[in-house]
Amino acid sequence: MRVVLWAVVLGLGFAFGAVTAGAAPLRIEIDEGIIEPLPYAVPGFVAENAAAQDYARDIAQVIAGDLNGSGLFRKIAENAYLSTVTNFDSPVQYADWKAINAQALITGAVSVGSNGRLTVKFRLFDVFAGAPLGEGLQFGGSTSSWRRVAHKVADEVYRRITGEGGYFDSRVVFVAESGPKNARTKRLAVMDQDGANVQDLTDASSLVIAPRFSPAGDRVLYTSYETGFPRIYLLDIATGRRRALDDQPGTMTFAPRFSPDGRGVVFSLSDGGNTDLFTLDLQSGRRQRLTSAPSIETAPSFAPDGSRIVFESDRSGTQQLYVMPAGGGEPRRISFGQGRYGTPVWSPRGDLIAFTKQNGGRFHIGVMRTDGSEERLLTASFLDEGPTWSPNGRVIMFTRESAGATGAPALYSVDITGRNLRKVPYAGAASDPSWSPLLP
Repeated sequence: MRVVLWAVVLGLGFAFGAVTAGAAPLRIEIDEGIIEPLPYAVPGFVAENAAAQDYARDIAQVIAGDLNGSGLFRKIAENAYLSTVTNFDSPVQYADWKAINAQALITGAVSVGSNGRLTVKFRLFDVFAGAPLGEGLQFGGSTSSWRRVAHKVADEVYRRITGEGGYFDSRVVFVAESGPKNARTKRLAVMDQDGANVQDLTDASSLVIAPRFSPAGDRVLYTSYETGFPRIYLLDIATGRRRALDDQPGTMTFAPRFSPDGRGVVFSLSDGGNTDLFTLDLQSGRRQRLTSAPSIETAPSFAPDGSRIVFESDRSGTQQLYVMPAGGGEPRRISFGQGRYGTPVWSPRGDLIAFTKQNGGRFHIGVMRTDGSEERLLTASFLDEGPTWSPNGRVIMFTRESAGATGAPALYSVDITGRNLRKVPYAGAASDPSWSPLLP
């Protein structure tokens, strides 16, 4: 067996069992639209010592939760399995997995060292080709990072079968809400993309809205009303330290978003009743005006290459989307359908812009090409708003609020084909999600 050293994020892992895939590798072509999820099997991982028993079970469950949640995969119920996996190195009984129509098989093993270090090995098999799909991998980390290890495995399975990067090892910052509809308190919180590991970032002493992750996932921009007026703050997640940005008396600042390199911020500034777009260099504090119009310009979002900005404006008499050069310049309107458009967000792939649309008393989450063509509405409800992209640009998370006096916001996700609409698991009311990049 050839052993290859390979560094992974949670420590040093290594690839092993350098066996290549068979002649007809298993593959999901996402662009063709997935109607029937791919059936797969993931037996509980083998616990290689007593300390690993719970982790072995839980890691396999998180992997299955990630893959099932994508809408591209369907785990076959374990009571249908004809084989058991009791040794990581045992030969795969392909006939048993074919008999239950498992097209992919994920096996793994877990151990916990005397130093408390967790080691997870996994393999992926193309059952009908009767061969491994890529090399086995090993991840290492602390036991407290076991969920991240599971997400890493799920991301690797997703990548090997779809040919695209995954999105499972990522986090979402959002506004956690509590209390009655007319007197809610709001605080910033962050959680894994699957709703686990919720952690408060601020208390509920002042209203906060619109958090935005930095490109490195280490900082968050948000708007707070703690002074009575909207003001942008920059929060370091690791230290909890924060500072107000562009704190100019007599002005209001809001709707911030990082530049792709994380060194700057684009935001709205309201002064004397007029609202325009500005950028701010986070190191020098230098502010640059991008627009100068009597209309309201807000919700800016950079293209991933930093060359352009999409934003919403009512300069044409109704709320529409515009694109302009990142340094300012003549905006070009890109939305021309019926209704109002807002909260545009450029896809991390650079090919689409997600938006909120209000038309005929309904709210929608939609996507369009960056020139405004090929508009597609993905959702419809009493109130859908505030889209944010998964790191691979395949899934959109947003806020859905139910009607009535007891209505409350919740987080939902949908893929860019409009399929797999699902509620993000979170026990309370939640709004304004912002998806992080894949964690380092």
